Amino acid sequence: MMSSWVRGRLDAWGARPLYLLIAATSIALIFAALFMQHVVGLNPCPLCIIQRVIFFLLALIAVLAGWRSPRPAGRNFGLAALIIALVGAGVAAWHVRLKNLPELLSCGPGLGAMLENFPLTQVLPRILRGSGDCADASAALFGVSLAGWSLAGFVGLALVAVAAIGRR
Repeated sequence: MMSSWVRGRLDAWGARPLYLLIAATSIALIFAALFMQHVVGLNPCPLCIIQRVIFFLLALIAVLAGWRSPRPAGRNFGLAALIIALVGAGVAAWHVRLKNLPELLSCGPGLGAMLENFPLTQVLPRILRGSGDCADASAALFGVSLAGWSLAGFVGLALVAVAAIGRR
């Protein structure tokens, strides 16, 4: 019953508002992360920073998709937004995995130190291995880790992108 109501509401929207919803939600999630960092005092790990960058790219591509919609270029940007959201979901899922299996982590240097001292080809594998910061249990909201919320955000935005791609 609820899904038919949601489906009816989404069917009433065209592609442009859905793409703008993706962009606005992505920016809101970035601001929420910045609030958690600067007001609450939770320092981001390298994977958190990568997820913020992916949310920013998703917002940028979604704005372009909304701007070019309903033309074919809008659909192409929509597909790019979907791919970016799925990549973000993959990074967030990996982060959730690392949080649930902290024995896989090593306490390595922070992102800034890695970027200053190692070539990019060595930095990316080190980031994906995670650091001790990636398993910080204090980074949770309503009992769900921030990585889990990020995963939910990326999956939700990917679903909205799928809905937008099929519209004019």
